[in-house]
Amino acid sequence: MMGVLNHLSTLLLLSLLPPALSHVVDKFSDVPQCQNFFLEGTTPNLPGILVGGTVQDQNRYKPICQFYKDRYRFATLHDTTNRIPVFSAYTFTGKVVGRPSQSWMIEPQLEDINNQHDMKVDDKDFPHNQQAADTDYKNNNKHLDRGHLFPCLYAPDDAAKRSTFTLTNIVPQARSFNQGSWSRMECRVRDALELNCKDANDQIKAYVVTGAVPSSSNTLNNRVNIPDLMWTAYCCYNNNLKQWIAQAHWSENEEEPNKKVLNPHTLADLYNMLKQHYPGGDIQVFPEQCPRGSSQKEREKSREREVGSGDVSRKRLMECDEDCKCVSL
Repeated sequence: MMGVLNHLSTLLLLSLLPPALSHVVDKFSDVPQCQNFFLEGTTPNLPGILVGGTVQDQNRYKPICQFYKDRYRFATLHDTTNRIPVFSAYTFTGKVVGRPSQSWMIEPQLEDINNQHDMKVDDKDFPHNQQAADTDYKNNNKHLDRGHLFPCLYAPDDAAKRSTFTLTNIVPQARSFNQGSWSRMECRVRDALELNCKDANDQIKAYVVTGAVPSSSNTLNNRVNIPDLMWTAYCCYNNNLKQWIAQAHWSENEEEPNKKVLNPHTLADLYNMLKQHYPGGDIQVFPEQCPRGSSQKEREKSREREVGSGDVSRKRLMECDEDCKCVSL
């Protein structure tokens, strides 16, 4: 009898423990800490991929609760066929200057290695059936960078910065695009988040989702899909305005022979664009309280929030390093 009671006690204790530290889950809602990267725990709605929080093809698309150094850092929906993320979702709570020297990592559990709970530094001898390898990117002749979806420069501390260096958070990105208009946009948006996304306690907090639309057949090393397009959007509460605000950007993933600017768009604009790539249902990145802003007036407000006052062209046409230290072009 005592043995039975001890067994039942053990089962009870196990049921009370936090969710297992597995990265790869059936649903993001399986891990409460992972849900926190989505506003109100609401995941994006992408027809054919993720609908109502449920993955439509669970053999292909894998939700990952990205775990590094004893905590969850962000969330990623990974496409194992294309070996790139569909999107990464994260919160912005302020920045820390600096880019760590960090080796590129992979997700062991995508390769059915379940006793490895943390990200693992990539090794050429490690299996890469479901994800990209660092060797896919090395010495490529297509002028492609390892493009972050959750950017290192948005992370709040050193460990969070390091966690972004997992190849499940990376897509092949045209180098001049990554280091050009996309980089400048990330810096402008980061400034806007710090200025406009403060709650009643004067604390910065914004919800951000960044994604990539895959190409039909363009690949790196005949393995890793080179996406046609990249997009990003944020939503946050602005205590000064006493309302939620939102904004989006996107652009084709291609070389930039000339300097260009990525203009801000409304969520309505983003959803209409994404419908062309994900037909068959409703597109939604954030819950309803995030304004879609379909009017011209809302578009103008969105643009004003990003650039602020002064000479718009001067603020936008800058060259920025990895810490967003910018100089005029």
